Amino acid sequence: MRSRVPSEALAKEGCRLHYVYLLESDVSPGQRYIGVTNDLRIRLKEHNAGKSPHTSKFKPWRISTYVAFTDRSKADAFERYLKSGSGHAFARKRFW
Repeated sequence: MRSRVPSEALAKEGCRLHYVYLLESDVSPGQRYIGVTNDLRIRLKEHNAGKSPHTSKFKPWRISTYVAFTDRSKADAFERYLKSGSGHAFARKRFW
């Protein structure tokens, strides 16, 4: 039997997960993006298809890091934090 990462196991049990994700551009070093979604695979495809005006000119993107939350408000709060000044410093030190 295949072992699952915790987020896959929670999703299988019916828990709705919300992901805060950090992207890096493959073609433009230093271009980064932080977002939140409840379907990480689809959202990455949308970014790479140019469906987001904020990321379309630096595609393709790859996921650098993601954090899964069961509570949407906590995911939103963490995304806002990462987009703040101290959150940028934290992300540079810990995630990128």
